[in-house]
Amino acid sequence: MRDGVMTAVDVAREICGTEQADTIGYCVGGTLLSVTLAYMAAAGDDRIASATLMTTQVDFTHAGDLKVFVDEDQISAVEAKMAESGYLEGSSMANAFNMIRSNDMVWPYVVNNYLRGRAPFPFDLLYWNSDATRMPAANHSFYLRGCYLNNDLAHRRMKVGGELLDLSKVKIPVYHLATREDHIAPAKSVFLGAQLFGGPTRFVLAGSGHIAGVVNPPAKMKYQHWVGGDVKGELSHWLDGAEERPGSWWPDWRAWLAAMDATMVPARTPGDGPYPALEDAPGSYVKVKS
Repeated sequence: MRDGVMTAVDVAREICGTEQADTIGYCVGGTLLSVTLAYMAAAGDDRIASATLMTTQVDFTHAGDLKVFVDEDQISAVEAKMAESGYLEGSSMANAFNMIRSNDMVWPYVVNNYLRGRAPFPFDLLYWNSDATRMPAANHSFYLRGCYLNNDLAHRRMKVGGELLDLSKVKIPVYHLATREDHIAPAKSVFLGAQLFGGPTRFVLAGSGHIAGVVNPPAKMKYQHWVGGDVKGELSHWLDGAEERPGSWWPDWRAWLAAMDATMVPARTPGDGPYPALEDAPGSYVKVKS
């Protein structure tokens, strides 16, 4: 929290010469951002102006099929394995995600590539998806136990940095995006968690799944998204009164940001200023095989 989210916020504020920063968290990054927001609310820290949470769970009541991997015995086994190296291999998490959608993510490749000898169809999103990230052991253990197993954040039992976390104390504007076919952060689960924040929350449901529904660029005019009223009750009831709009959710998000502050400035050049760039994108770390 301190070395990741807060340090990034401070660096962005220094580079841009602003008092506050708008933040974005995706999936588990959104959960970490939400934890940070609750901590900052408790500490009276106002460095963050708004938060956008993409396919992010903060209440894990309806966390979906991933919960089949979460019980005391399985978590203990994962912890014992992580103790050998200090981290969870990225491939382990990727395999778990693939197994809960085996008809889509496993068997087509067995049949078409292994049995029929066909080359995989080139697909940029799946290429990116296969670049799995390692998780530090302490971080992953805390996440599995505190969120999936005990749901401590939602029930105000989670303590971080000496502060008991309460998302209702987070009063900044929050844009909460879910995707309708998400098997990792189910929309029903995301919607439930969106009700825990204490400030103005805009919930938007996008078409497609965990990756394609988020990445979906406006120019493609693919899929659709739904916008509606207050975030309360059940997702099905919210959806009954929601407006379906064609194409990407991005224009709605941009309008939401502009409504808070529409000031435009020239784009910064990465590496200019007090923080020189380390190397060209995408960085040498992506060459590390796990």
